[in-house]
This record gives sequence, structure tokens and C-alpha cells, in this order.
Amino acid sequence: MIVEIDWPQYNALVERLAYKVHESGFRFNQIICIARGGLRVGDVLSRIFDQPLAILSTHSYTAEGGTLRGDLVIAEHMTMTKPRLGERVLLVDDMVDSGHTLAAVHDELPRRFPHIVELRTAVLWWKACSEFKPDYWVDYLADSPWIRQPFEVYDDLDPAMLRERLASQAATLDDSRATTGEDSHARATTCSATNPAGDG
Repeated sequence: MIVEIDWPQYNALVERLAYKVHESGFRFNQIICIARGGLRVGDVLSRIFDQPLAILSTHSYTAEGGTLRGDLVIAEHMTMTKPRLGERVLLVDDMVDSGHTLAAVHDELPRRFPHIVELRTAVLWWKACSEFKPDYWVDYLADSPWIRQPFEVYDDLDPAMLRERLASQAATLDDSRATTGEDSHARATTCSATNPAGDG
């Protein structure tokens, strides 16, 4: 089963997650997002709560066509704008699928940063198959479907395909202007009528 999520739905989910965190009364002074899935979630929450955002990358090696999970690698360094990580942390990702990544990062952070006194997790989707239960989530998915997020359209897009798409869009726009009679002369005439004195 595949669940298709568009941008309005995605944005609404992030806003609902932010509201849940707010209503819980958790007072945090640091957001950490797990890249790549948690980047957009972390960015929006950082803006809403006006708290610093740190970015932590992870990578899970797979074998046998992606059917066998290998070791999870957590980046040695984290990207952040302050010299010291906050001690009350909200760790965010887009979802907990197997839960392997979020559980590993949740356990690793206090070891790397012993000054952390509280660490909570927040995701948009919590799948029933997960081994890890987040502190905050928006949708609990009992049947653990595949979630296709709006930005995943770029997973199958390379520069050559992008060039073709942009050329096609430009041609369509030119055809539309020709059909409606809109051209540069018409636009210039409109501008001259609006600015008869030609002062800017």
C-alpha cells in the first residue's frame, strides 16, 4: 500500500506536530533534525519555536537490492550555528519506520553530549512496525504503508531530465503567449502607458 502526500498535506502535518509539541509544555532550547527526511520538519519547527537547528546526517548501508539492512553510520560531526548544543533537545525526523535510526541516534546523542538533560523525539508518521516509540507523532499507521512524500519526485530526476522538463515548460509558455497575443511589444506598451513620463 502506498500513501501519496502532497505539499498542502505535508505542511499541515508539520504544523500539527508543532502544535502537539507546544501543547505538551516541553520547553526545549535545541532542535536536531536527522537528514535527509527530517530536514524540512526541523526547519519549520525551528522557525515556529525560534530555536536553533542542528543537522545530523545518518546513512544505513544495504545489501541484496536494499532488502537487507546493514550497519547504521551516524555522522561524526553535526552542523550547528552555536558553539554549544542546547541541553534540552527536540530530535525530529519525518517518520519512524523500522525505528532503527531514531533509536540509535536517541541513544548516541547523550553519549556524545553528556550535558543533555532532556531529549524527546518528534515525527510526522509512526508506523506500527517500528521498534521505537516517539514522544510526539501526528499519524499512527497501523498497517505500515509506504509513504510517498512530495519531494520524492526528485529522487528519479537527474540534470538531463531536468533540462528536458524546463525546455518543455518554456515551449509551452511560448505557445501560450502566442495564442493569447501576449508579446514583448504588448508588455512594453503597457509599461509605457503606466509610466508615461518614463521615470523609472
